[in-house]
This record gives sequence, structure tokens and C-alpha cells, in this order.
Amino acid sequence: MCHVLDVKPSSYYNWINRGVSNQQIHRNQCELLVRVAHDETKQRYGCERLHAHLAEQGHHISQYMVRRIKEEYGIVCRRHKRFKVTTNSNHNKFIYPNLLDQKFDTSRPNEAWVSDITYIWTDEGWLYLAGVKDLYTKELVGYAIHKRMTADLVCRALNMAIKNKRPNQRLIVHSDRGSQYCSYDYHKIIKKHKFKGSMSRRGNCFDNAP
Repeated sequence: MCHVLDVKPSSYYNWINRGVSNQQIHRNQCELLVRVAHDETKQRYGCERLHAHLAEQGHHISQYMVRRIKEEYGIVCRRHKRFKVTTNSNHNKFIYPNLLDQKFDTSRPNEAWVSDITYIWTDEGWLYLAGVKDLYTKELVGYAIHKRMTADLVCRALNMAIKNKRPNQRLIVHSDRGSQYCSYDYHKIIKKHKFKGSMSRRGNCFDNAP
């Protein structure tokens, strides 16, 4: 075997007598911990989240080591295709005209706000987030979170933005045609503050791209 591998017999016997190094023992332990944590987290966590999970359990493994082990042993995350429809424009409710018309370059704060709903998967199910963004400052001026996607969700987000920024009556408030944004309560807020309601054209996501 030494002849085939071009290794000196003395080197072979030295390796046999030396045994496994402490460094290799530590690495083997880390590999086992990463594999167990990967299964415990249902194979969903990337390197950063897996490192944080191990740290919470009291295991001191560097993020670099976690990444190296995952790459070396082909430990990869499962891909979960989750999709939720957040825009239901199939209704007969009042629709605002598209006043914004993809004019995203504003000259001052509180000239135009855009709003939308997104969703987040958690261990307890779906969580819905409604946000209101100022086109000029790119700031999220208002938001609301709830486990249900209701009209109250977008109303609370808009009311928070109004409370934070106190805009004037010329403000354009843009959204898609989702039923939440076409609700009576949402229109009532816009009318009360004398804002200009604006809505995207049907099926055109570019109208609300920001």
C-alpha cells in the first residue's frame, strides 16, 4: 500500500500511532451537530439561521464552519413554493382612477404614497403585512400586521401613516384594486382627509411597482 501511494512506511506507522487529531474530532462533532440541526429545522434554514439555531442551543460553532460543512457534505435547504393571492380585483366596488400613472419621480415628501399587502410564512401560519411607502423618501410611513387579510389591515396602515406624517390634502394615495382597498372604510379615510385616491389598472403590476 505504501508503494502504491508513494508513502514512506515510517510515515504510515506514525499516522497509525497518532490516531485522530483533536481538530478532526471537533470537526466531526460539528458535522454531526449541523446535520441534526438541519433535520430539526425541517431542512429549511440557510447558514445564518442554522448558525443562530445552534447558538441558541449552546453550541459554539462559527458561521464559517457551518457553511463549510454544508458545502462539503451537500447539505441543502428544501425549496418550498408558497404563494398566496393578495389582490382580488373581481368585484363591483368603487375604483379610483389611476392618477399616479407610473409617475414615480416626486419632488417632495407626502406628494404620493403607494401601498400594498404582502405575506410572510411563520411556524403558526400566514401573517399579512400592509405597508404604505412615501415615493419621495422611500420610507415606510405606515404599516400593520395581522393573521387575516381584511380591510381593517390596510386602514390601520394608512391611519398610522397619517398620524406619523400629517400630510396635506393634495396627497395621492395609490394602491391596486384589491377588495381591501376598495372597501367603504378605506374610502372613508381618504375622503375624510381629502386625499386623492388612485388605483392601478386591472392586471398591471407595473402601475404599483415601487
